[in-house]
Amino acid sequence: MRRFIGRHGRGVLGLIIAALVLVAAVAAPLLVAQDPLQSDFAVGLKPPGTPGHPLGTDQLGRDLLARVLYGARVALFIGLCCVLLTAVVGGLAGLLAGYYEGWLGAVVMRVADVQLSFPFILLALTINAIVGLGLRNIIVSLSVAGWVVYARVVRGEVLSVKEREFVHAARALGLGRARLLLRHILPNVAPSIVIVGSLQFAQFIVAEAAISFLGFGVQPPTPAWGSMLSESRDYLYVAWWLAAFPGAALAVTALGINLVGDWLRDVLDPKFRV
Repeated sequence: MRRFIGRHGRGVLGLIIAALVLVAAVAAPLLVAQDPLQSDFAVGLKPPGTPGHPLGTDQLGRDLLARVLYGARVALFIGLCCVLLTAVVGGLAGLLAGYYEGWLGAVVMRVADVQLSFPFILLALTINAIVGLGLRNIIVSLSVAGWVVYARVVRGEVLSVKEREFVHAARALGLGRARLLLRHILPNVAPSIVIVGSLQFAQFIVAEAAISFLGFGVQPPTPAWGSMLSESRDYLYVAWWLAAFPGAALAVTALGINLVGDWLRDVLDPKFRV
């Protein structure tokens, strides 16, 4: 165990952080008794350490600890949905484009090239402004903006894997295209999909916070870290905790997930093995 921790220290730290955030999000109703949406103007802008409010309250008297914990639920839910959608859509597009090549591969790659010419956050923000506000639409906008990364990575892997001897042998034995793709090629590109997904998880969470901060994402009073940071701008000089705790939660969560992603890359990608 000590040797494993010594070799994978960053991964272990990332797993601990990610696990703590996940537990805090899932167990939020058990950890706090306050309703994150319940206002009480009599206790508005109370500092951290106030009895009954360990992290203080916001301008409407809502418990900040409850809002941070329930905000973790929103962030993780959006990140997970976006990773699953982009992995399925982008992975399938890259799988087909790499195996069949020809016009299909050319179309997929030209679409990916055009989309990658735009900054990710700007593209997601534009799509979100078109489809509208709300939790479902932010998931759609981030997924549409993020699928191309999987498509390019998977296509490159498929182009390499399909030329290997075991694939040629399976094709010579008469295996159909669908079975060849699912049983022989997909398992060999799956580690790349997992690595990209783990790294994009944090990107989606930060992007959602940025879009919500600008007012185009999750709308108040739903507790979301980005909208909480946006609401805190007018109170920074009198209530620093309104920005400090949601910002710290966002930074720590992104750090933990990125550490896990780096560790998975080192473990699953043979190019990084020593």
